[in-house]
Amino acid sequence: MDAPRLIFAGTPDFAVPSLRGLLEAGYPVVAIYTQPDRPAGRGRQLRASPLKIRAQSAGIPVYQPTTLRDPAVQAELAALQPDLLIVAAYGLILPPEVLAIPRLDCLNVHASLLPRWRGAAPIHRALMAGDAETGISIMRMEAGLDTGPVFARAAFPIERGLTGGELHDALAMLGGLTLRATLPELLAGRLTPEPQDDALATYAPKLSKSDLELDWTRPALDLERQVLAFNPYPVAQTWLEEHVLRIWRAVAEEESVTALPGTVLREGPSGIVVATGSGVLRLTEVQLPGGKLLPAAAFLNARQLAGRRLGAA
Repeated sequence: MDAPRLIFAGTPDFAVPSLRGLLEAGYPVVAIYTQPDRPAGRGRQLRASPLKIRAQSAGIPVYQPTTLRDPAVQAELAALQPDLLIVAAYGLILPPEVLAIPRLDCLNVHASLLPRWRGAAPIHRALMAGDAETGISIMRMEAGLDTGPVFARAAFPIERGLTGGELHDALAMLGGLTLRATLPELLAGRLTPEPQDDALATYAPKLSKSDLELDWTRPALDLERQVLAFNPYPVAQTWLEEHVLRIWRAVAEEESVTALPGTVLREGPSGIVVATGSGVLRLTEVQLPGGKLLPAAAFLNARQLAGRRLGAA
């Protein structure tokens, strides 16, 4: 059969390897849909999304509607006559009217092993939960939140110490490879999507400000996972008196403690050791507002924390 006309929709860095894989495989991507340019940086200048930058370098027309619910936007998309619409971290809801437009299918490159971690923040939630593995799912899109049947999955092991940024980059690459490997089989009609078991579904809601705060009454291992999941974004935090202390890296250690959770037990070149609900958390990279990200040893050059208590006043 002739190569299908593709529209690709995505916004952040996660989407770029999937687009690159399509282009390297020779699929005709007739248009890119991405979110509107957003203010960014200190000067709040408008900044194009990573996907838009990649699309422009490839000479692909870019569309940036604020919503896909507008009938005029839907008509514009339909006029492109896509055979396939492929989505990777687009960030806009696709209403049923849009899902019905492509001749063949609407596919989503999702960063989890569905039905686990449906929703907006699957990478962070998998790390926070201490999952042994996560991965990529290539699914058919439908009206529900990541509920469609799955054409292919690719697993990725989560080793202790992996950060959210490292897992993001690995899954972005795996997403591109899995999409590229799946499409020929799908287009040839050799794949039957597997319905998800809703009874096994878990949800990965969008991160909120409250998710960033370290609760020192929790076990140290939970806090280590939280810190690593939010590195490099949005970064876990606690209070050091009236200042927000951002925690970039930390290691949980088994140790019997009687001090109140949040108490700094000791400090030194290897880190700042804090009592938790179970065990201790050794902070190794921290940052104060307006300051630089520092190894604990450098941070301690100008201050002493031993005996002080971290957390909400």
